[in-house]
Formats: sequence, C-alpha cells, structure tokens
Amino acid sequence: MKRVGEWLEINIPENWANHTVFHILTKELGASKALVQKWNQMKAIRKNDQQADVNHRLHINDSLSLHLFKTEDYGVIPEQLPIEVLYEDDHMLIVNKQSGIDTHPNAPEQTGTLANGIAYYYQMNEQQLKVRHIHRLDKDTSGAIIFAKHDLAHTLLDKALEQRKIKRTYIAIAEGKLAQRKGTIDKPIGKDRHHATRRRVSPAGQRAITHFQVKHYIPDQQLSIVELRLDTGRTHQIRVHLSSIGHPIIGDVLYGAKKRIMNRQALHAAKVTLIHPLTGERVEVEAEFPKDMLPFL
Repeated sequence: MKRVGEWLEINIPENWANHTVFHILTKELGASKALVQKWNQMKAIRKNDQQADVNHRLHINDSLSLHLFKTEDYGVIPEQLPIEVLYEDDHMLIVNKQSGIDTHPNAPEQTGTLANGIAYYYQMNEQQLKVRHIHRLDKDTSGAIIFAKHDLAHTLLDKALEQRKIKRTYIAIAEGKLAQRKGTIDKPIGKDRHHATRRRVSPAGQRAITHFQVKHYIPDQQLSIVELRLDTGRTHQIRVHLSSIGHPIIGDVLYGAKKRIMNRQALHAAKVTLIHPLTGERVEVEAEFPKDMLPFL
C-alpha cells in the first residue's frame, strides 16, 4: 500500500481477491464496521479510481483506495509548545511528553496541553489533521505518547492497545527497597470515594496488572529504580500499585510519598514497542529522561 495524494492505495494481492470491499476492509485491514459505513456514506472508497460500493468484489491487482488523508479540524486550539518527535510517518506520530502538562484539554477552550502543541506542530508542517491521542499520561508523568494521524490508524492502534499488542515500559524511582527484585502486582483499582482525583486498590474496582523489575537500588538514599510494564491501563495504575506495596514513587504526595526530593512523581514512559498497524514493521522508540530524574539514574 502507498499514499497517493489524499488517498491510501492498496493493490489487491491474490489471497485477498474475490472478496467484497467490505470483507477486505473489515477482515483483512481491520477497520471497524462503523468506520467502513462512514467511508461508504462519504464516498471515500474507490475501486480502480471509480467510486466503489462496499458490496463490490475485488480481483487480483485491482486498486482499492481510501480517502484517509483529508483536511480536518484540529479539534483543539493550536499553540506553540516544544514538541520532541520520536517517530513520525503518514499514519502515526510518537512524541516525548514533558512533565507538568496535560495530555489533552478537558474543556474546548483549554490550552497549554500536549494536544495543543501537536496541533501547532501539524500546522507548521502543513498538515491539517485532527489530534488523536491513543493513550494518555498523567500531567506530571513524562515520556512517550502515540498519536494517530487518520481514522483508520486510530481504529487499528486503539485495537492494538486493547489487545495488549502495544508494549509500554515505564521507569519509576520508588521509596525503599522492594522485597522482590521481580514480580507482578495484580490488584483491582477503583475510585477513592473520599477524594475526587485519587484512586485506590478496591475489591470492587477494575482488574489491574503491573509487572515490575528492580533495575538498581541506591542504598544511601534508600531508593529503587524500577522498570514497569502494564497489562491494563487504569488511571494512576503504577502510582497506586507501588504505593499499595509500601513503595510510593518519590514526589508522589497524592499516594503517600515521604521523600519530596522531586516536586512531581518520578515516573517516565521510557519506551514504546509495537507492530505498525499498516506497514507491519516493528517500531520501537525510547524517550530520553527528563533532567529532574537524571541525577538518580
């Protein structure tokens, strides 16, 4: 497949031949039924440069084209903010988020978020695209975040995240020495009814699984450098889980940190690994650590 102007062009291989457009888009490409219906209504599907219906059959070497790269509203107010790009192509963008900023606005008029900066980055690069984040990081957490550039990439990346095919590796600086060097925390997380933003381990909560490995222990400061991977994506999951075993992240006052040697939680999304949803290539990016964490690493 290749981009031709505003269209993604797919040359039908032998093993996709003799199937309908609908079958190929949903079963072979992985688009949702709702997305295919939307494309059909918007006349965004072509067969051999002619408008196609989803019930049309395709043959070997036919050309199937999707109008993916169209002009869209950003969805947020573009604002000049520093953006560190880790990976970019026609389908997705991965950036290194700074600490201290929200991933996206919580109200239409809000600015100062990573999404506002992404919109400005698109604008400066003559790309008028909707800003589509695939996952979020807490305001004070830094590191790698994935954005989709069109609706098909958004659907496929969302599905990959749900199926745990996108691997995210975090580094945290935790208080004390963990009893185990390596292990899994499997504790459900729910809302804390006594605090609007805090979460807690709760039998009535959603299942949450965090795998951890201690990479280094600093005895004179009684700090552990911990690598973590998530099987689930609950709000504040790593922060809640480390606090629940008696090792809160330094600077994380909300979850009981006593060491305030940093003015935020020392948590960084250090690496993202995935199979590209459209090219099939393995993509692995690492996000440089912020300056306030470097002295401990």
